[in-house]
Amino acid sequence: MSVSTAPAPARPELHAGGTTYVNVLRSEWVKLWSLRSTRWTIIATIVVTLAFTTLVSWAIQNSYNDPDFDRRTFDPTAASMFGVLFGQLGMAVLGALVITGEYTTGGIRTTFTAVPHRLKVVAAKFLVFGVVALVTGLVTCFSSFFIGQLFFATRHAEAHLSDPHVLRAVIGGGLYIAGSGMFGFALGALLRKTAAAVTAAAALLFVLPLLSNVIPGSIGDKITNYFTANAGGQIMNVLPTDGLAPWTGYAVFTVEWVILLVIGAYLIERIDP
Repeated sequence: MSVSTAPAPARPELHAGGTTYVNVLRSEWVKLWSLRSTRWTIIATIVVTLAFTTLVSWAIQNSYNDPDFDRRTFDPTAASMFGVLFGQLGMAVLGALVITGEYTTGGIRTTFTAVPHRLKVVAAKFLVFGVVALVTGLVTCFSSFFIGQLFFATRHAEAHLSDPHVLRAVIGGGLYIAGSGMFGFALGALLRKTAAAVTAAAALLFVLPLLSNVIPGSIGDKITNYFTANAGGQIMNVLPTDGLAPWTGYAVFTVEWVILLVIGAYLIERIDP
């Protein structure tokens, strides 16, 4: 006597073609803003930047009439962007968390199950975070500029957006903060561990650029000029410096994080979470 068995019901499958890029973008937008760290990190970026800008501008105001103050090389626009040196770290941390957060919780497996094309997920995260980072950067830098000029105006040394290269420098500050965020994002994709990515971002954007200044000789000068923040930060200068030209420096900075991101995206595509 033969026993017939009914075929097992087919399991539903998710097809990449059924997941539109718009839906993936919407999902990543919701995930980004569902994290409390997103709001707090953005607030920290703005507050830290403005706080250091205020302190430095106040110090310059008080010392502007001192005999040893060099007014010929004083760049009021760059001085008002000083706080960006510290505020950039907040955006870099958020950029790293955008990638590493899901790896830490294991949620990345669910994401890749729903969207098998992993590069589509990376691209959606990149676009969503890039928009947030750019808007945050522009708001931060325009606020920093106007705060700084309030102090400098008391010494009749203020800059105006209509002055040559000033608007470029202020917008460039916003681009630099966004680029710092993308640097953290790229390191998050490359390392996929929060602590490692955040530590690497702080080292590459803050610690090592300062240490590179002690390297002697012409080789040291080249390393210093082309090293991450030293190159990218040139876009916030109005007066010429010994470093790279503003847009050249920013282009070098961009190429550096793009290379890291390409390698990271390749590893995400090839290695299981």
